Amino acid sequence: MQGYIYPNEFELRWSLLIVLYPYLTGLVAGAFILASLARVFNVKEVEPTYRLALLTALAFLIVAPLPLLAHLGHPERSYEIFLTPNRQSAMAMFGFVYAWYLMVVLLLEIWFDYRRDFVLRAREATGPRKWFYYALTLGSTDLSDRALRFDDKAGRWITIIGIPSAFLLHGYVGFIFGSIKANPWWSSVLMPVVFLFSAIVSGIALVLIIYLVATLFRGKKVDMGCADKLATFLFFAMLVDFSLEMLDFIHRLYESEESIEILSQLIEGRLFVSLIVLQVVLGTLVPLIALGVVSPALSWRGTRKVPAEVRRLIYIGCALLVQVGIFSIRWNVVIGGQLFSKSLRGLTVYKAELLGVEGLLMAGALVILPFIILGLLVKIMPPWPEDELPAPPEV
Repeated sequence: MQGYIYPNEFELRWSLLIVLYPYLTGLVAGAFILASLARVFNVKEVEPTYRLALLTALAFLIVAPLPLLAHLGHPERSYEIFLTPNRQSAMAMFGFVYAWYLMVVLLLEIWFDYRRDFVLRAREATGPRKWFYYALTLGSTDLSDRALRFDDKAGRWITIIGIPSAFLLHGYVGFIFGSIKANPWWSSVLMPVVFLFSAIVSGIALVLIIYLVATLFRGKKVDMGCADKLATFLFFAMLVDFSLEMLDFIHRLYESEESIEILSQLIEGRLFVSLIVLQVVLGTLVPLIALGVVSPALSWRGTRKVPAEVRRLIYIGCALLVQVGIFSIRWNVVIGGQLFSKSLRGLTVYKAELLGVEGLLMAGALVILPFIILGLLVKIMPPWPEDELPAPPEV
């Protein structure tokens, strides 16, 4: 500890699980927004990752509320927010946003996109698999041109509705922190926007990693046009996100409120590694420079073209560093905002425990769980273009 700290400020109320919570929801929003590029904005280059992005969003959305529920003293009571909703509580309203996004947006879009595949697999399969896929069709087995056109049109409209829903899903997290006026580290009108763009960055980086690694492990050829396009979108999303963060920082310096001194001590001391080293240098500047040099769409005229094998490795490395940087952002916001006293005259410390509900092992399990769920979803609903079933014979 350093300086003057009140007795009730020794222990941080929000710990590692609350860091993980906005990180996971950001991956959901970012992956869905990436999928919308192919479905709504007709970006042909990223079509190989369209279904993969949807399944990734679903897998992480299933796990997203678990850190929050594990943090609660009585998670079994969480259903009560639907029975006795408090409209003045932003956190309570998240339950309705989550239910809307899961049940109305994401599941419906995946169902309309995969309904044709469910019907065809139900016809080809035997035994329990046949009944399983038939149950997924919900009894809708019509594969006429009119029905398939309706599926495509309905899926497109749901995606359009889903874009602002994805913004709301993650933007509200930044809204919660930004609306806490008593905390100068959190109180900023730019907080929801910064959270939203960092979510887009993390989602694109995650899908890029999964696509490249999964394609290589499957022994298939990577569509470098798709990978290059994802890297280009990642570069520009990072550029906007970093610009917003710098704008927020400059605005704090310009205001020069009484909290600027303790915040300077916080950045130079407790958060130097996580903020300067991990978030700014390794998580932002290094990927920006690397992507700007090797990406064909971003490299300067006359620059020698980097071989595809080297570009793949650099893309994976940059995407991993981006994940470190985005997680550091969440850490710096959640943990950093609790490290200084309300009197603005002292700093405390936070040490993550290994075991327990709030420990590192629990957090690690919650990070791994979405990938396990994604693996199961990929087995049931293959997202790869080459695995698409042939069109049904005309009757």
